Amino acid sequence: MAANMAFRGTPKQERELRKFIKQHKDQPGAMMPVLQEAQGIYGYLPKEVQEIIAQEMGVPLAEVFGVATFYSQFTLTPKGEHQISVCLGTACYVKGADKILSAIEEHLGISSGECTPDGFFSIESCRCLGACGLAPVMTIDGEVYGKVTPESAVEIVDSYYEEV
Repeated sequence: MAANMAFRGTPKQERELRKFIKQHKDQPGAMMPVLQEAQGIYGYLPKEVQEIIAQEMGVPLAEVFGVATFYSQFTLTPKGEHQISVCLGTACYVKGADKILSAIEEHLGISSGECTPDGFFSIESCRCLGACGLAPVMTIDGEVYGKVTPESAVEIVDSYYEEV
């Protein structure tokens, strides 16, 4: 699970973040652009990154955490090298998308919103991918797979391991 993944920030990433914060911390409303930049650098906002932001901006860690958890655009968990999204919009849901999501979660041993321990896959659900005619639909790294079944979804996921 993502919680077991160790933070792997680099000194270069930290220098980049600290430089950005120094340039913007005195501007009104700087927290949002700083968090956006941090997520752009690291891919997510782990506690270690939030601590750097709090320290450099001179604010409590709780304030950084509060903003990061309030806005849905921010994530506190890492994304996998390959990002799976299963549509749970109405058309997909009535055609069994919940079973597809469950099959992939069970196969990978993670839940929606998590990342595999090796960092290879993360999975999430979404409300509509705009491909209702292909329902049920999932994507991996933005590539759309339509009319999937729980079995074919697992096979598609496994095909990404074969590419390695």
